[in-house]
Amino acid sequence: MSTSTHYSFEIEGLSCASCVGRAERALQAVQGVVSAGVNLATSRAEVDADGTDAAALVDALDTAGYPAVTEQARFSVDGLSCASCVGRAERGAQGLAGVVDASVNLANGTATVTWLKGSVTREEVARAITDAGYAAAPLDATAPPVTQDEKRDAEADSLKRDTLIAAALTLPVFIVEMGGHLIPGMADLVERTMGQQVNWTLQWVLTTIVLLWPGWRFLRDGFPALLRGAPEMNALVALGTSAAWLFSSVALFAPSLLPEGSRAVYFEAAAVIVTLILFGRWLEARAKSQTGSAIKSLLGLQPSVAQVRRGEDWVEVPIAEIKTGDVVLVRPGERVAVDGEIVEGNSYVDESMVTGEPVPVEHAQGDAVIGGTVNGTGALQVKATAVGGDTVLAGIVRMVEQAQGAKLPIQAVVDKVVRWFVPAVLLVAAVTVLVWLILGPSLAHALVAGVSVLIVACPCAMGLATPTSVMVGTGRAAELGVLFRKGSALQTLSQAKTIAFDKTGTLTMGRPELTDIAVADGHDEATVLATVAAVEALSEHPISQAITRAADVRGLDVPTVSDFASVTGMGLRGQVNGAEVLIGAGRYMAQKSIDLKEFEPLADQWAGEAKTPVFAAIDGAIAGLIAVADPVKPEAETLVKNLHDKGIKVAMITGDTVQTAEAVAQRLGIDTVVAGVMPDGKSDAIARMKEDGMLAFVGDGINDAPALAAADVGIAVGTGTDVAIETADVVLMSGELSGVSKAVNVSGHTMANIRQNLFWAFAYNTALIPVAAGVLYPLWGILLSPMLAAGAMALSSVFVVSNALRLRGMKGD
Repeated sequence: MSTSTHYSFEIEGLSCASCVGRAERALQAVQGVVSAGVNLATSRAEVDADGTDAAALVDALDTAGYPAVTEQARFSVDGLSCASCVGRAERGAQGLAGVVDASVNLANGTATVTWLKGSVTREEVARAITDAGYAAAPLDATAPPVTQDEKRDAEADSLKRDTLIAAALTLPVFIVEMGGHLIPGMADLVERTMGQQVNWTLQWVLTTIVLLWPGWRFLRDGFPALLRGAPEMNALVALGTSAAWLFSSVALFAPSLLPEGSRAVYFEAAAVIVTLILFGRWLEARAKSQTGSAIKSLLGLQPSVAQVRRGEDWVEVPIAEIKTGDVVLVRPGERVAVDGEIVEGNSYVDESMVTGEPVPVEHAQGDAVIGGTVNGTGALQVKATAVGGDTVLAGIVRMVEQAQGAKLPIQAVVDKVVRWFVPAVLLVAAVTVLVWLILGPSLAHALVAGVSVLIVACPCAMGLATPTSVMVGTGRAAELGVLFRKGSALQTLSQAKTIAFDKTGTLTMGRPELTDIAVADGHDEATVLATVAAVEALSEHPISQAITRAADVRGLDVPTVSDFASVTGMGLRGQVNGAEVLIGAGRYMAQKSIDLKEFEPLADQWAGEAKTPVFAAIDGAIAGLIAVADPVKPEAETLVKNLHDKGIKVAMITGDTVQTAEAVAQRLGIDTVVAGVMPDGKSDAIARMKEDGMLAFVGDGINDAPALAAADVGIAVGTGTDVAIETADVVLMSGELSGVSKAVNVSGHTMANIRQNLFWAFAYNTALIPVAAGVLYPLWGILLSPMLAAGAMALSSVFVVSNALRLRGMKGD
């Protein structure tokens, strides 16, 4: 019998009764919804559903245009040891009514949970994960993740200590037992000096200490998991080592219970298994602590103290005590303490650790600076505009953490396999023991095969394969000035067949500039430009601003203007030094009967080069022709070529004219052009392009929001001071187009690394489980030792993490 679940949550975007009706109909259309009511006054929905999860309700409301209000929080999760643990912890959170999504990261021991606002609390989410067997606690969103690093370091130290203790206790057992097989005469020496009973008793004492002291973590976590019906890695190790210890204890203390040919002890196997797995976990923990090095580096950018003006004095205060409005002194070579505005001084500032661009940027009074960047040779006084969790650096850290905690679509395949993997291993181990009891030479042989299956099959590598690569890849991307706001964009971008660009402000500089000027016979270029600039200075049109900037740059003396008038759709006129000056398009000149034959061919040529021709006439005769254009960014042509080399098609979507767009596309080698579209039309164009495969869209993040949201991956060309572009999946911090190539490279390298890890993890288990079960024994007498199984299992996880760490050396080009 199914149980009805009640959901109560907030909705955004409601403005009238018709909105309420549409929202209610959207909810009622969801399969399993029994009743749904929406209150306009409170902006809340009350839903009763049978077999419907919160995610389905959220999707329905998003489609209808009335999104549900959600909350998200991160939690520290203890006790995670393998991929099956991840699935159980996630299902623990997802079991709460109102939880939309839960993603647990094995690599850094955290969970990210999203729920309908007001449906549950952080404490309830933490309790649900804890009840699933993994102690969880909310992480303070404003605190830096140093505590997580300290926690991982403490775990590594604990594992190191336990490994050394286990090794010290195991070594005598291993030498005494295995030495008899490897060193001639040693077995006789042990038999003469100690005797079998004393020898086995000493092994029992040492092995028991190993299991109950450094190995207690496996028993403590493994057997409760078995009793809950949720076996995982610790359960496999606990079962394997306990089986070996129990069988050996019976052989030592009650040998009559065993057939005479099976009276042997495997204390060394149990002890060595614990020691090797602890050693593997120690190496793994050390490697995992390095996966978060990017965040550690970012956090290390901010100084701990700064010089702050208090009255007439400069006082050194901790960063935490700086408030918005305080004036901070940044001496040459120091790091900027907070985000702020320069109120005095000028200097070159190295922003490479934030934007990824190596060339220092000149800053003067009135310019914004970013906390964590390095001041050059000049002293700066900076008025704090953002402190603490509101700084750009804090925002970058949050974004990187969110991306590192994301679950990629490829992980869904792993989750499906892992969910049934451990129970399947237990079944295989049981069948292995049963088959060898019937067909094998001895009970001990069956035990060895069963224990080997349990140990070799631990799915640690499977669980680490994806999250470690994501953590290192997104961290390295941040160091290169590329922020993956959504970790899933790592996978999607690597599959993109086409990358579409906005033109203005993305492929081009975003503001028109004077590019060419030609003057009629008898006229001087400087005089014509100064005369035209005098009239244009009274207009706010972007073309006018481009011409007046050009005159300023050349240092021209601009005369005064009288009788100024702007003729809508045509141009400008005015009196300059007693002469009538007309400026505008060809139709304006034609209206005024100005002969343009001398310049018409040049005007047509410039128009074909995506330039806007502007005619200038003085006293009824043509005096010159000026070309104004939005210049293409210097790196645009190289970027298009790089993308083509990677097999990616390049498109351009712009609201500009077809002629201008085609001219830019021809110059850059762009494959597809969609011109003359409004912002909402860009979304329609993207929808059509997506029919040919995955599509990424690159825009400036301001007027391109609909297009960024419509694309499979939205890439915003931002700046270091504008990183929180909500509609984008990827943000290019430097504002340079080269960041697109960096993002594509990071995506491709990271996904290749993930595929390598997954292949290793799955191939390893697929190959070794049958070997451990003894399929090679009838042919060649090969039976995998439990000790070798433990060593191989431990090294598989270390291999996966070490392979992921190679991404730290990834280049941006």
